[in-house]
Amino acid sequence: MFIEEVIVVEGKDDTTAIKRAVRADTIETNGSAISPETIKRIQHAQNKRGVIVFTDPDYPGRRIRAIIEEQVPGVKHAFLPKEKTIAKNGKGLGIEHAADEDIRQALLNVYTPRNTLNQIEEIPLHQLMEARLIGHPSSKARRDRLGELLQIGYTNGKQLQKRLSMFQIESGQFEKALAQLDQEGIHE
Repeated sequence: MFIEEVIVVEGKDDTTAIKRAVRADTIETNGSAISPETIKRIQHAQNKRGVIVFTDPDYPGRRIRAIIEEQVPGVKHAFLPKEKTIAKNGKGLGIEHAADEDIRQALLNVYTPRNTLNQIEEIPLHQLMEARLIGHPSSKARRDRLGELLQIGYTNGKQLQKRLSMFQIESGQFEKALAQLDQEGIHE
């Protein structure tokens, strides 16, 4: 599998895992304090080939995504759920620990944020509350699974509405994922 876009990862171990799973070029951020030089390289890659941001499903990974999204509009995103990135010994989390097939699957499900001119209608806040995704004891577990089902990654309650909109999740797609959550019993 060959990836046209340049994949942005956090470090050299992530690059090794990506190159083991697919043929692709990477840019490493080397941590969540992304240097201006690295941002320039990502901007250049976006202009030439496009960019896929593929960071760890943790706070530093989300922070890196946010910085790149702000500085380099139009980048694409690939996500893996936390449980697919846990080290075999249980000590550590990251793309470098993911199975090759999981990496390939995440890259097949890449999302491109929609620009604001073509914005779809946001899923209302009251609907997120009714779906027990915000303000309920099981909200975190439901958001975790929703992020997996919709391939948009984990988000906290404050960012959920924005993430659903950013990745063009339409009402029907959202309702289908909610039905799956309820079917799986993630609604207590």
